[in-house]
Amino acid sequence: MSKSTAEEIHQEVSSEETVPAFGYELIKDVLLPEILGDDTAEILYWAGKKLARKYPLNSLEEIVDFFNKAGWGRLTIIKESKNELELELTSSIITNRMQNKKSRDSYQFQLEAGFLAEQIELQQQVISEAYEHPRKKADKVLFTVKWDKKDGIS
Repeated sequence: MSKSTAEEIHQEVSSEETVPAFGYELIKDVLLPEILGDDTAEILYWAGKKLARKYPLNSLEEIVDFFNKAGWGRLTIIKESKNELELELTSSIITNRMQNKKSRDSYQFQLEAGFLAEQIELQQQVISEAYEHPRKKADKVLFTVKWDKKDGIS
């Protein structure tokens, strides 16, 4: 079985065959936590890393494009330094999730964080970790990706 690129998969799915946000949210925020229980955040982080290994991207621009095509939201690079990257994620789905009082305490973005961590790890060739920082009042999520050039991967 050959690996498909994210672009190839996106081309296979016509624009008319999109998943409604409601369906996506049902799976991500209702069904998966029910199945995974207390380990949801950790499993979704590692699932995000697995997705990144399956669909490696070559640049930050490709990561931004992937988030958009996957329906995860608009990813913006806020700040980049030699050991850290700060990003912002916004979308109408995120706004709705953060304004919904019933789901306010249960939402998380570990799938996206794991995906970011692994993409940066693959691009920089160093061990990377990503942290999510939901900003409820601003209806957005900030991500911090950190790495140490001394922690290279082999």
